[in-house]
Amino acid sequence: MLSFRIEQGKLKATSSPVPKLRLEWALVRVRLVGICNTDVELLHGYYNFRGVPGHEFVGTVEELSSVSAANKNKWLGRRVCGEINISCGALARRPACDFCRRGLKTHCARRTVLGIIGHPGAYAEYLTLPLENLHIVPDGVSDEQAVFVEPLAAACEILEQVDAKKIHEAAVLGDGKLAQLIARVLRTAIARVVMYGKYEKKLSLARRAGIAAKKVRGDTRDLKRVQDKFRLVVEATGSRTGLAFAQYMTEPRGTLVLKSTFHGAAPVETWPIVVKEITVVGSRCGPFAKAIALLRSGKIDPTPLITCTFPLLHAPAAIAFAQKSGVMKVVLKA
Repeated sequence: MLSFRIEQGKLKATSSPVPKLRLEWALVRVRLVGICNTDVELLHGYYNFRGVPGHEFVGTVEELSSVSAANKNKWLGRRVCGEINISCGALARRPACDFCRRGLKTHCARRTVLGIIGHPGAYAEYLTLPLENLHIVPDGVSDEQAVFVEPLAAACEILEQVDAKKIHEAAVLGDGKLAQLIARVLRTAIARVVMYGKYEKKLSLARRAGIAAKKVRGDTRDLKRVQDKFRLVVEATGSRTGLAFAQYMTEPRGTLVLKSTFHGAAPVETWPIVVKEITVVGSRCGPFAKAIALLRSGKIDPTPLITCTFPLLHAPAAIAFAQKSGVMKVVLKA
């Protein structure tokens, strides 16, 4: 099969055998894969990554290993998306780690992560995942919508961590792909959501989805120019400077949710957290079922965020294009 590997900071085409299946795993033929900012960071050295990236996908189940007839009937030929954290139970690593015993499989101490840690990702014609990680894509949800399920689930996680009933206004810092999804999810539960970003074209996408949007410079000058404060602030800029601005905008005893992941360190002073008694929440993966339900209901349609679709064969050109200013979601079609 064709796949693309990150090696020494470059994305290179490779030809390799179709992967073999573990017990109760599925072979999925990839239909679409989204290029994520995390993939770009991996290319730049995040996690010292070597291998096949890609974790946002929709595909078709083509083969199953050691499953019941009922499961074969349920899954074979179905379109699916998949949770990316592979727990020690699915990897047949016994005994189960403490986190898995506590039901925290996304924090499994011995986990691998699709396209990120120890497991080949979706920049390929085929991938494998445990059956327990897969979710069926409903007929009313298109491939172009389904490819957003993983990041949309990450956006939904915020509402699992924060009591939205107590919040009337929220701020989302950043205007990129994840920030756009976060703002749309928050808007389903919070009366007013304001996005702060640097690019007018991206902010206009938010406005069309019923989200207030304000343009900022994205540097330290914003600390003097912006006077707004919020009980809930979500930092999703993907930049090193976003955290300081997020602390500044969080009101006393407010909650600051961190979503950015990037290679390197962020310069930050901790005194605002102490003085304002800010609750800081790290937020990562989230509930796929809720993300799929939002797509199926029509409450969220992320397809306007797709800037361009490339064939898988042109993955290096696609990931280069994805890093250009003003580009939103870039999708690979296998």
